[in-house]
Amino acid sequence: MKAIASLCYVGFLKPAPGTWGSLASLPLAYLVHQIGGFTLLVALTTLAFGLGWYATAQVTANAVTEKDHDPSWVVIDELVGQWIALFPVSFGAGMMGIEIWRLWPGWIAGFVLFRLFDITKPWLIGKADRMGTPLGVMLDDVVAGLFAAICTIALASLYHGVLM
Repeated sequence: MKAIASLCYVGFLKPAPGTWGSLASLPLAYLVHQIGGFTLLVALTTLAFGLGWYATAQVTANAVTEKDHDPSWVVIDELVGQWIALFPVSFGAGMMGIEIWRLWPGWIAGFVLFRLFDITKPWLIGKADRMGTPLGVMLDDVVAGLFAAICTIALASLYHGVLM
């Protein structure tokens, strides 16, 4: 379970294990998109959420303090959130029939915005984080990913609709 929760031990990299987890998620998202497009990315994100929730519950089963409920080395939640943040990029590439790397600004926006929301934990993200449960560990990154995805869509719309 530790291997799953830490995303094959990426979570033990220092400093900022969450950022390392998000970075490691990028080439995996690219590979998944190349193999099966947006549909496979959504399916594997859903699977990773379930596995991550289970693995997090297992590795935090004996947690005593609030900090023990979300150890910094648990980064499977970053994979899920980061992949959600990249949904618009994967969907857009598939819809337009172009290589996903051509939407590189979306990759950067998705990564930066996800990290920003995950670190600052505004509004619903913080509420999910304060649940203090394995579900909360996963949900705060899901919501951060959704916020990042929405902002990425808004930035793309602004660029393509107003600036071009």
